[in-house]
Amino acid sequence: MDLFKPMGDLGEEPQEKKSEIKETEHVKCLIIGSGPAGYTAAIYSARANMDPVLYQGMEPGGQLTITTDVENFPGYPEGVSGPAMMEDLKKQAERFGTDIRWGVATAVNFDKYPLEVTIDEKKLIVADTVIIATGASAKYLGLEAEKKYAGSGVSACATCDGFFYKGKDVAVVGGGDTACEEALYLAGLARKVYMIVRKPYLRASKIMQHRVMNTPNIEILFEHNTKDLYGDGVVEGAILIKKKGTPEEEEVDLKIDGFFLAIGHQPNSDIFQEYIETDDIGYIKTVPGTTRTNVEGVFACGDVQDRVYRQAVTAAGTGAMAAIEAERFWAEKFAQTK
Repeated sequence: MDLFKPMGDLGEEPQEKKSEIKETEHVKCLIIGSGPAGYTAAIYSARANMDPVLYQGMEPGGQLTITTDVENFPGYPEGVSGPAMMEDLKKQAERFGTDIRWGVATAVNFDKYPLEVTIDEKKLIVADTVIIATGASAKYLGLEAEKKYAGSGVSACATCDGFFYKGKDVAVVGGGDTACEEALYLAGLARKVYMIVRKPYLRASKIMQHRVMNTPNIEILFEHNTKDLYGDGVVEGAILIKKKGTPEEEEVDLKIDGFFLAIGHQPNSDIFQEYIETDDIGYIKTVPGTTRTNVEGVFACGDVQDRVYRQAVTAAGTGAMAAIEAERFWAEKFAQTK
């Protein structure tokens, strides 16, 4: 299979609602997404005279905007709030000339070159290069309490927030490898870690099951479902249902200080999947050691292509890579014509 799709007009345009397109604009570099990856890509591409245009998407600033304190990002020795850090990155990108805009990418056409991206179903951006930095969204149970206590006891990243629960009692929801990894990480910090597993078994690999079951301060609560969370401003406990739907069903009050979701992430890649190769979950595939996708001129960085680390600092690193690769691609392609 060819690494790249050939460039040029490979077919008819998709049947878009052309009557709704009110404006068309050509840009050198279009960045979709505004987390650490997107803003870092903007900083690097702006300094390389790529005149980047960045659309912030549905969650400006990305997942860090719902994180209270960030203590593991280099350059902030006293820590920093997630929103404050993202505002710093935004200002730095603007300082070098990035055009940061409100708007959501609603459709793409990567069968043509230049590349086409529709914004808010109304504006067509024709781009020489596209950097996808749309991130991934953590899966939640759907409890209203998850929103209420977001950043105040509810987290979807043990590596990010585990330090705040040193010596405390926490719970991890999930029974797969990710949940086991989170529980093991937290076990090195917290006094007690409960794993809330709705099935009577773990779905994790045998080695991960062995590790959690042989960690003294991890207790697995099989056949438990989370009904609600409670607390005065912060999480103080969870209401669980044991053996739901059976004659043995009972309600359990679990005293905890932190509630960690580990039931997976969903990469925000849906609109690209017609053209861009993804894995079975939806993470964008990139050429190993690069941010290049299977479509020439399209690069992916941050959590939308990283199913392993999902950290702000690694996202920023791949954002820098994407910008450097986009600039090199542009320079090589237009060296003879620009």
